Amino acid sequence: MSVLAERLTAADASNFVLDSRDHVNAFLMAGVLAPGGCVGPDGEVDLAALRRAVAERLPGVPRFAQRVRHAGRTLVWEPVPVDLERHVRQAATVDGRRGFEALCARLVGTPLPLDRPLWELLVVPGVAPARAGIVLRVHHAVADGITAVGLARALMDPVAVDPVPTGPAVADPGRPSSRPGLRARAHALVSGVERTTAVLRRSVPPTALLGRVGRRRAVAFVDVDLADLAAGARSAGATVNDALLVAAAAGARSALLAVGEDPPSVLPTSVPVALPYRGRSGNAVGVMLVPLPADAGDLAGRLRRVAGLTRAGKAEARTRGTFELTRTRPGTWLFGRLSRRQRLVVMFVTNVRGPAHPLTLAGARVEQIWPVAALGGNVRLGVAAISYDGVLRCAVHCDAGVLPAAVVGRTLGDELAAVAALG
Repeated sequence: MSVLAERLTAADASNFVLDSRDHVNAFLMAGVLAPGGCVGPDGEVDLAALRRAVAERLPGVPRFAQRVRHAGRTLVWEPVPVDLERHVRQAATVDGRRGFEALCARLVGTPLPLDRPLWELLVVPGVAPARAGIVLRVHHAVADGITAVGLARALMDPVAVDPVPTGPAVADPGRPSSRPGLRARAHALVSGVERTTAVLRRSVPPTALLGRVGRRRAVAFVDVDLADLAAGARSAGATVNDALLVAAAAGARSALLAVGEDPPSVLPTSVPVALPYRGRSGNAVGVMLVPLPADAGDLAGRLRRVAGLTRAGKAEARTRGTFELTRTRPGTWLFGRLSRRQRLVVMFVTNVRGPAHPLTLAGARVEQIWPVAALGGNVRLGVAAISYDGVLRCAVHCDAGVLPAAVVGRTLGDELAAVAALG
């Protein structure tokens, strides 16, 4: 092994192993740039200027200058030269926001080349008059949601000083750990057995939300004012994240009704929870399983119920840490196969706190950002959100051959607006 190579952490390695052509384990952040800096008054982007700006920032984003290499039975990060003409390039022109969503849907199912650093930045003309779209695609081995926000900030500049820390550009070293005691190891073993067998339990009946995930995907963007949403959720004793979960459940319910299926009474949903100490890993999340109510009545009551579930679930998820099976390559291989037949969860929902003030990329103001998360296993629907510059920006991602993303997005937006109106 080269002295410059760095071994992947277990969490990062598991995300690399889980990648396949039919389950691309990469996420993207889509954005809109206003004129200024590298963006001309007509929305045309000076690619050379953008590449120069990215090149200046690469030393602060070391994973963007490394590829994953097999060193015997070990996976390592290996420093390599970065060809920015391949990593930063222009895509075909799209037709407005709907065309931008369609492009993101195609990209989220397109594998990233594994022979180079696992990221790319695409410039997308046509998203809006006098505006340019951008899509930053990153492999999950490089980052989870929290680390991704740090990576994006490392490539950009703030328009104003952001007083709210939203995560470092690179993972902090974390707290030095000591070898766990016998009781802790026994608890971890019991927890691992319980969570592994849980994957095999048939907790939900057959549903269109679960099944083989097709290659054709759909994406829909949804926005809501963050202050209004927070006030409305707070009036019911809930948080913005609770409101997102309630709205996502309503979106899933509408999708099932649209395809002629009676929704189940409960929609078990997988929600990542950030772990307090990340070490050098780009991925440090526990998983909270939230049995979301699927009924359509009493919005404030649903918010209170979900708030109670998440208050208890977050602490447990942080205590358990990353899923035990994914801490080794053989375990990850087994988990990947079990997850394609599981009936434990029917949806993924994730929410990441982003910058409270706008950012610029190569001098161009980033007006909007939407995160599009990967689907995994046999789960056909996911909702991802980020708070950015006073707006909660969400992206629905689903199997377009089975579920109507437009229906999910419309209901998600209506439900979030209804929560905001409670305040």
